[in-house]
Amino acid sequence: MTLRKSIELSLLVGLSIYCNAPAQVQEKSPTYQGLQLSLQEIWQKAESQNKSLQIQQVQLEISEQHVKDSKAERLPEIRAHAEYARISNMPIYTNGPFNTPEHFPVLHNFYQITAESYLALYHGNKINTAIETEEMAHKLAIEKRNQIASETRLKLAAIYLDLQRSLVFRDLINQHIHEAQRRLQHIQELQKNGVVLKSDLLRAELQLSRQQMTLTEIENSILLANQKLDLMIGLPDTTKIIPSEDLTTSQPIQAGYEAYLTEALEQAYPIHLADKETAIRELHIKEVRAGHLPKVGLFANYTYSYPQIFLYPYMDAAYSIGKAGIRLSYSLSSLYHNRHKEEAAILEYKKQQLVKADTEDNIRQIVKESYVRYAEALKRIQVAELNIRQSSENYRIVSNTFFNQLALLTDLLDADTQVLQSKFDLTTAQTTAHLHYYQLLFTLGKL
Repeated sequence: MTLRKSIELSLLVGLSIYCNAPAQVQEKSPTYQGLQLSLQEIWQKAESQNKSLQIQQVQLEISEQHVKDSKAERLPEIRAHAEYARISNMPIYTNGPFNTPEHFPVLHNFYQITAESYLALYHGNKINTAIETEEMAHKLAIEKRNQIASETRLKLAAIYLDLQRSLVFRDLINQHIHEAQRRLQHIQELQKNGVVLKSDLLRAELQLSRQQMTLTEIENSILLANQKLDLMIGLPDTTKIIPSEDLTTSQPIQAGYEAYLTEALEQAYPIHLADKETAIRELHIKEVRAGHLPKVGLFANYTYSYPQIFLYPYMDAAYSIGKAGIRLSYSLSSLYHNRHKEEAAILEYKKQQLVKADTEDNIRQIVKESYVRYAEALKRIQVAELNIRQSSENYRIVSNTFFNQLALLTDLLDADTQVLQSKFDLTTAQTTAHLHYYQLLFTLGKL
């Protein structure tokens, strides 16, 4: 499941629970006390406290160390070692291997201390290519960190909006339960006077019990959404958060689809990631091809040794010797060892080009869907506002006729449900519009 679809699912998961939920109430419940935070403040806390972002920050620091390590390859290699050995006797078979050999005196103790260094001057530009590769990998890590940060903000926005919607529904259900209780008392009086049937009373009681159960489910949803937010922004998971965003206002569509698409193809995180992956594959080809070229470097070594067995005649004495110069080497085996490596690197590059093209196609589809869905959500708000006016007028007419004994209780309850449902639809449309707006910003690489 994609990130976008999973967020939509988490935001709309309460639809079946709240399908009979009551109308929107803008004022907060006075009994709900907590930490009031805007979405921007939620995002700011996540920047320093979110575990996923902290992991990406550590990964970014690791890539910085890889860059420094690759640059250190330009420095000379310096090695030193010390050796002690016990030399065995040396028989000389002057008369053949099947005759008794002659033995010559041998100094059995051997000591040696060596220091050597090597500075690469040329290796087919392999060192510079490796540095460029690590620098590009570091830029890739930065883009990944930015993408994870944007995804985290989108997740937080979805949970934040879900919490805000749940709080609105909680206030709505409380108000509806209060009104349903008063209506039930009135119906009980009418039933005692024989005006309504016992079945009507039972139907009203059933509706009230369902709303009370829905209130319990809403309270649980608020509790769970609070914990998710708390954990993602580093707060104690018992902290109550009160969203302060205004759901009644939505950002209008500021450009056409083509303008958004052009912006996304330039700024979207998947495009940047694909570009840098392609650059890394191209650098890898250069690195493999460097294996066909010779190596040139400066070298120097110094040896202190005992006994002197480096030059003839040998002597029972310590000696030291040093040498320095330029070294040229070429691996003949690279002619056949690197051939398949180079072909594989070229194929990896071609594969990454296809991945980039596929990424662009996906961006086109996602931008189109986000654009259409956001426009649809804005339209749905207008429809929901119209439905509220129509259902409210219908409820007023049915209510008057019911209490004049010209309509059935079922008609009244249905009319009441239609009002509540239309207001629920408005809240859902407003919440969904905000979510689609953030999804569009995420797709454009601007969240």
